[in-house]
Amino acid sequence: MKGRLMLIGTAYLSHPLHQHKTMGSSTFEKVCFHISFVLIALLVSSSIVLASASTSTEEADALITWKASLQKEASQLSSWTLLPNTSTNLNSSTSPCTWFGISCNTAGSVIRINLSHSTLSGSLHEFSFSSFLNLEHVDLSKNSLFGTIPPQISDLSKLIYLNLSINQFSGKIPPEIGQLRSLNVLALDSNSLEGPIPPSLGNLSNLGYLYLCANSLSGSIPIEIGNLTNLVELYIFDNSLTGPLPAEIGNLKSLKTLILRKNNLTSSIPTSLWELGNLTIVDLSQNKLSGSIPEEIGHLKSLVVLQLSENQLNGSLPTSIGNLSQLEVFYVRDNQFSGSIPQEVENLMKLTVFRVAWNQLTGYLPQNICQSGLLQNFTANSNHLIGPIPKSLRNCTSLLRVRLDDNQLTGNISEVFGVYPDLYYINIANNKLDGELSLNWGRSSGLTDLEFGGNNITGRIPSEIGNITKLHILDLSSNHLVGEIPKELGRLTSLLKLILTNNQLSGGVPEEVGSLTNLNYLDLSKNKLSKSIPGCIGNFSSLFYMNLSHNEFSQGIPVQIGRVVQLSTLDLSHNHLTGDIPVEFMYLQSLQTMNISFNNLSGNLSTATFENLHGLLNVNIAYNQFWGQIPDIKAFKDTPIEALEGNKGLCGKVKGLQPCQLVTKDKHVHIVLMIIFPLLGILVLLFAVMGLKIFTGKKRNSRKEHNENLYTISSLDGKKMYEEIIAATENFDASYCIGRGGFGSVYKAQMPSGNIIAVKKIHVLCDDNLTDQKEFFNEIMALTEIRHRNIVKLCGFCTCNRHSFLMYEYLEKGSLATMLRKEEGAKELDWGRRVNIIKGVAHALAYMHHDCSLPIVHRDISSKNVLLDSDYEAHVSDFGTAKLLKLDSSNMTGFAGTFGYVAPELAYTMKVTEKSDVYSFGVLALEVIKGNHPADFISSALSKSANILLEDILDQRLPPPTGQVQDELLKIVITATACLHANPKSRPTMLMISMQLSSSIVKIPITVTPG
Repeated sequence: MKGRLMLIGTAYLSHPLHQHKTMGSSTFEKVCFHISFVLIALLVSSSIVLASASTSTEEADALITWKASLQKEASQLSSWTLLPNTSTNLNSSTSPCTWFGISCNTAGSVIRINLSHSTLSGSLHEFSFSSFLNLEHVDLSKNSLFGTIPPQISDLSKLIYLNLSINQFSGKIPPEIGQLRSLNVLALDSNSLEGPIPPSLGNLSNLGYLYLCANSLSGSIPIEIGNLTNLVELYIFDNSLTGPLPAEIGNLKSLKTLILRKNNLTSSIPTSLWELGNLTIVDLSQNKLSGSIPEEIGHLKSLVVLQLSENQLNGSLPTSIGNLSQLEVFYVRDNQFSGSIPQEVENLMKLTVFRVAWNQLTGYLPQNICQSGLLQNFTANSNHLIGPIPKSLRNCTSLLRVRLDDNQLTGNISEVFGVYPDLYYINIANNKLDGELSLNWGRSSGLTDLEFGGNNITGRIPSEIGNITKLHILDLSSNHLVGEIPKELGRLTSLLKLILTNNQLSGGVPEEVGSLTNLNYLDLSKNKLSKSIPGCIGNFSSLFYMNLSHNEFSQGIPVQIGRVVQLSTLDLSHNHLTGDIPVEFMYLQSLQTMNISFNNLSGNLSTATFENLHGLLNVNIAYNQFWGQIPDIKAFKDTPIEALEGNKGLCGKVKGLQPCQLVTKDKHVHIVLMIIFPLLGILVLLFAVMGLKIFTGKKRNSRKEHNENLYTISSLDGKKMYEEIIAATENFDASYCIGRGGFGSVYKAQMPSGNIIAVKKIHVLCDDNLTDQKEFFNEIMALTEIRHRNIVKLCGFCTCNRHSFLMYEYLEKGSLATMLRKEEGAKELDWGRRVNIIKGVAHALAYMHHDCSLPIVHRDISSKNVLLDSDYEAHVSDFGTAKLLKLDSSNMTGFAGTFGYVAPELAYTMKVTEKSDVYSFGVLALEVIKGNHPADFISSALSKSANILLEDILDQRLPPPTGQVQDELLKIVITATACLHANPKSRPTMLMISMQLSSSIVKIPITVTPG
């Protein structure tokens, strides 16, 4: 009937006669016409709906199939479900248009998929691209998708936007992407893609934005890139591209941003680049580009940022730079530029960064470089510049960082510098500047580095410098400063380095300097300092370098030097010091170089306290009054005679010294002595037996008198604190014990102030137990160097005749091992807390290995040595086996560590490196996730073909992780597995690990499958 009526209607409308019907036409014919018209409309719309429903069903099925292929269902995709058919809504089961991340057109077809940052893990190989004929927008960025990019992606013929960045895609960029001719945005950055950039990308004539950065792409940039005439942004930095930058780049007339830094591009920059008048950002730094910058650069009127640093560019800087009126950043550091800096730079009224350091520039600095008042970063160090410092800097209050060191600048520094509220770094060292230090420096309160060494500065050190309380480095060395060291320097409690060497400073070292407890480098040598070396040097618990040589210090070496347990280099030579070597030298276990020559020191070296300083490498004791046998350690045995000469009567097995034995040429006397000595020996033995007890008692009393006063308890009354600890623990009663180990027992002590501390009482610390002594002082040395939120804080220590103990902050939750072992404790450690614990340990180890003055290797990272505070924050503890890695040393050691955490190479070598801690960290990280030691898992994890399921190593006592936390755990397992590599050199560094765990990108190539 429908077909018949449709035919009647069609015939009626098409017949030429009916086009001339009058108003008198029959009513029947009009009714037939209207009915047929309505039926046609209904049939057309019905066919559209049926076609749309078919497309929608296919798309829904394709999405459900891909969802099923993902390794772990993301919570965000819970809405991706097919509903059962109902009589009231036939389309309810097939339409994906209401699903998370899905958008459709009016016909119900999918046009947009946006699943950015949705914790997806899987590949695209089960994604049916051919099912999405209308898809225009795909954003799958910031997930954990892996595998290759399928070539079938070319089926998305209407695609305008494609973003697969910040995932784990590998393999090559499929050339089939070049068939997506509607594409405007292509983002494949921050993956592990390799191989060349396919020339077929040149077919994407509509492309406006291309992001390929942070991959491992190689080969040259294809010349077809010049076909992308609509390109606005091109990011290909941080790859391994080689060859020249093609001249065809000059075809990209719409280009505004070009960033190609950190590749291996060679040859010169094509001239055509400087014709792209729309460019605002050009960054070609960290390549191997050569040649010069032509005058044509002046055509880039819109240029805001120009970065060409760390290349091999040469020639002079073109004067046309002055035409770049919009330029804010000019950064050409570390090249081979020569000639003078164009004075036209003064025309750049928006300039904030001007960095031309490490070149071969000559001539003068532009005098009005800061006339705009916007300059923040001005570095021209390590050139051959002459003349005055620009006077415009005096009122340039915008300055943040200034480096003009290692040039030949002249002039009076008191006339060119003003007050800078935001300046944090200034270095004008090694020039020919004169004048006196301005009092105004005390008003630049944000300074952290003030380095003026190697000039001709005169006058006194102004006391106002003591107002710069954020200062970390103060270097006024090699000038002509006079007067005393101002006591106000004691206010610089953040100071790490104080370098005043090679001046004419006089008087004593003020006691106030003892407040500089963070100091790690002190050089006051080559002055006229006098009086005694103050005992306040004992406060410098972090000091690793101290040079007081070539002064006029007198009296003895202060006994407080024994507290400077991190000291690696000590130079007290060329003074007027007297007396014996203090017995406290025995505590300087980190000492490598010691020079005490040219003094009036005396004593029998055979009774001196050098025997325990096994790390000592270089010694010089020449021209003192020492006598007796030289110490039986390598440093003395290997030292040249020049370092021993000028003393009274040293003997020992060193070339140039007399052997330590009786020498006689009289044969008869020799025979008599052979008879007398045995008799004397018997008498001596009798007296020795009788006097041993008396002698030992005196020795112990003597040592007791000394040691009873050896307290180091950060700014507190040591004697009082000692008595309070004894009272708080009832003389270390067992009821206060909260842990035991091979080195000591830990007690909980509540002090009268209400504070609670943990006290580690050493089991044995006697003169003949060198191992315990070493562990005790190792812990002190390591922890006094360290200041980090994830490392247990040492509050103080005490060693005396009755007890030896260490005092720490008290951490309420105890050890990580105990928490994981107990059911209740394990459940308290939810996935978020476990992730934070692992990150905390990683940050602590990165700090120890990379940020300490000497790298510190813990050597016993395990769950029992990680303590948790009330917020479940991790604190690495127990540094008894820690070792400071020493320069020019083999760093060999005995075995240390906990079974199950020790790196395998230590079974056949005893050389300590940071990579042994890295292995232990990998074991610990897996243990935290698994809930127990991952012994059975480690061997399979190291298999080259391992396909690790995340669900196989999750602690079953916790509910499965979801969302962002699952992502974090996956990243940790990948990183931890890389730490277990059998070859130490193939393991990542703790700095890399710390950065990986803080980043949203995983770069370590290990395959881990979320179950």
